[in-house]
Amino acid sequence: MNEKWSIFKKLLLLFGMLTIPFYSVFGQVSFYVGPQQKHDTIFIVKHDTLWLERPGALDSVYVADVSPSKYDRPVRRYRKRWAVLIPTHSKLQFAGNMGLVSLGMGWDYGKRNQWETDFLVGYLPKYDSDRAKVTFTLKQNYIPWSLRISESDFDFEPLTCGMYLNTIFGDEFWVNEPDRYPDGYYGFSSKVRIHIFLGQRFTYNVNPKYRITAKQVTLFYEISTCDLYLVSAFTNRYLKPRDYLSLSFGVKFQFF
Repeated sequence: MNEKWSIFKKLLLLFGMLTIPFYSVFGQVSFYVGPQQKHDTIFIVKHDTLWLERPGALDSVYVADVSPSKYDRPVRRYRKRWAVLIPTHSKLQFAGNMGLVSLGMGWDYGKRNQWETDFLVGYLPKYDSDRAKVTFTLKQNYIPWSLRISESDFDFEPLTCGMYLNTIFGDEFWVNEPDRYPDGYYGFSSKVRIHIFLGQRFTYNVNPKYRITAKQVTLFYEISTCDLYLVSAFTNRYLKPRDYLSLSFGVKFQFF
């Protein structure tokens, strides 16, 4: 009898060990279907994510009126505030007095996403100097209009404008004149330039079926000049537009 009881206890212990993982996974989830429940399927929403068995499992989604808890409210505010720091697009630009090529990211905002702020890092080959150089650009864009081309997937932006602040890294460049020069000898900084520009854009709206990383791809060109070039243009009448205007091209990838 004792031997049978010992075998029974061992089987009971084994059964308990096998069922503990099951209860640890499913024991915390409870289902309740009231007498007025109109849906025969209940999905669990956890951490603001709706988990489905497979894509397309639902023909329609029913959202219950559940007010957020005291914990949910600050968490959602926290996520929303930090979400604005996620870049909405990336840009690759050639020329424009910010390097031979510049790469960076930025943000769209405004009622029609008509404002853009970009940070760009540029590369300038050494050419006739001793070494290659790196530039940094803070750029502000304004796009007043965006026009759909007929019934196609293309948009045309007939005017883009803005300004950008550009600096170049290197000990040979300065913001204030070095002591070796008399006061007011140059009267400008060789390290920082302020630019203004005008341009146009063509945007392709990628079909959702073929999107990989970007929902839109934009090609653009810009005609720009800087503060130093403008002063030279007004004080030296012999200069032609090609001497103080710069042409640049670029591509923009819109993430979301």
